[in-house]
Amino acid sequence: MSTTDPAAAAPAKTAPTFDIVATYRRILQDDPELTMPVAAIESLVEAISQSSVSTVAETLDLLERHTSALKASIANPISLSAGTDLFQRYLITTLNRPASLNLGPDDDFRAIRNHLLSNGKLFVDRAKQSREKIASFGKHFIRDGATVLTNGGSRVVGALLRRAAESSTLRFKVIYVLPASNSLDSKEGLQTVSDLREHNVPVATIPDSAVAYSLGKVDMVIVGAEGVVENGGIISRMGTYQLGVLAKSKGKPFYVVAESHKFVRLYPLRTVKPLEAHDAVDVTPPDLISGIITESGVLTPSAVSEELIKIWF
Repeated sequence: MSTTDPAAAAPAKTAPTFDIVATYRRILQDDPELTMPVAAIESLVEAISQSSVSTVAETLDLLERHTSALKASIANPISLSAGTDLFQRYLITTLNRPASLNLGPDDDFRAIRNHLLSNGKLFVDRAKQSREKIASFGKHFIRDGATVLTNGGSRVVGALLRRAAESSTLRFKVIYVLPASNSLDSKEGLQTVSDLREHNVPVATIPDSAVAYSLGKVDMVIVGAEGVVENGGIISRMGTYQLGVLAKSKGKPFYVVAESHKFVRLYPLRTVKPLEAHDAVDVTPPDLISGIITESGVLTPSAVSEELIKIWF
């Protein structure tokens, strides 16, 4: 007669594996207005909430693994990396300063974990609000009667222009550079164009080849960014660099609009590199940029490194 314990013979149940990439894509699908770094941070908060980590080391290891998986899942992880790296730094700083947690001597790691989750959600909420703060502040850069040139389908640029359009004292025009192909950039750009026209803003669309000609008719250039790098330059949609070069040659101010969670600890050593078929971004050096409009105010490119020190240290 067999003496095997039925419970021992049964296969062990394993906890379901958390799919960080699927979670990230679901969050973006549920709210298309979210930026990639904010969606990534939100997915990391959800990963912590569904995990069974019981120590600081396990928490940091979990974040590192999920962050690496997110970065590997997309072709251009620069913007995403800015958000995930900043969030990781925030958590490490919090964990290294236990006095800031306001916990009692009898509190265990569960209390620390709950505190991290609460503050992680607050971090996400503040990141989401940054776009509207930039729009409210940045609209003052657009003068009555001005013509603005932009490109790239940037959500924060679109929000700024819409906020300016809602002002009863401003009348301005927009020239929008649209890619010829039926790409994501083109679709996002067309949506912004449609929104502005609904706000009674005259918008002309042009191809890349007409930028130099059109710059003679504009008062300023406003663009978004995938990431703001350490030297004050930006990584943005392909074609932004040529906008900067042409704007400077015509003496037109070139403003960048970017949330602080897009500031990334990266120092590009050169602007030009061999082009590949999947290249979707280029690097615009700081000497072409008139100012960087953030939710905290306007920065000169030379002030970016100092701002990164404030954020990271």
